[in-house]
Amino acid sequence: MNRFLALFAFVVFAIFVGILAFEVPSPDLVIVILITMALLAYDFITSSQNDPKD
Repeated sequence: MNRFLALFAFVVFAIFVGILAFEVPSPDLVIVILITMALLAYDFITSSQNDPKD
């Protein structure tokens, strides 16, 4: 369930910043958005893995 909610939040955030990137097509803004999305994806992947201790 936590993984589903994290994926939902990731998708909602991606849609939000995607709209921002298309409405304001500044190259600097697009680069910041891509870096932010990469960090968010990394955090999603590393924090949603199953912990062997649980």
